[in-house]
Amino acid sequence: MRIAVIDGQGGGIGKSIIEKLKKEFSSNLEVLALGTNALATFAMLKAGADEGATGENAITVNAPNVDVIVGVIGIISANSMLGELTPAMARAVSESPARKMLLPLNRCGIEVVGTPKNVPLPRLVEELVERVKEYSGR
Repeated sequence: MRIAVIDGQGGGIGKSIIEKLKKEFSSNLEVLALGTNALATFAMLKAGADEGATGENAITVNAPNVDVIVGVIGIISANSMLGELTPAMARAVSESPARKMLLPLNRCGIEVVGTPKNVPLPRLVEELVERVKEYSGR
């Protein structure tokens, strides 16, 4: 299975996701780090991603070619992440046939009704990894 982890700014959330995924899946999982900037990509590569690429073209080219896309909910919202996530990036993620598993962090002004408030990031990442495991059949 091929998973794209998309993150921006410092790449800390993507880094956390990749560390947990790599710990849970010792094999049969290819992780592609897609950063909106080089710092985010570098942080995710350092966390153990198999490959990494940066910027709008990297995200638009790779989003349709993975099985699962993970990140924060802002990756489907144009101009989120303080403007780092372009409309083309958001469109590529939204239109990708990949399964999207998104963390409901509302820093971009999107609140998902029905999700618990104030869940710590580590717990959200654990739940995301569990969902990936279920999806992969593990």
